[in-house]
Amino acid sequence: MNIHINQRPFTLPEPATVTDALAAFGAKPPFAVAVNGQFVARGEHGSKVLSAGDRLDVVSPVAGG
Repeated sequence: MNIHINQRPFTLPEPATVTDALAAFGAKPPFAVAVNGQFVARGEHGSKVLSAGDRLDVVSPVAGG
């Protein structure tokens, strides 16, 4: 199935979860994840099944002043 992570296309086998997508993306903590604009709690990453065409945003915190 084809999805987008941070606007980059990725192909994952079905069924795929947020955890699978993060592994394919190479995400390193800390980060927050939204699927189609909806925040997904860390505890739900392994159970949230993705669908073809989903868009994930992986955001790392930025410190500064």
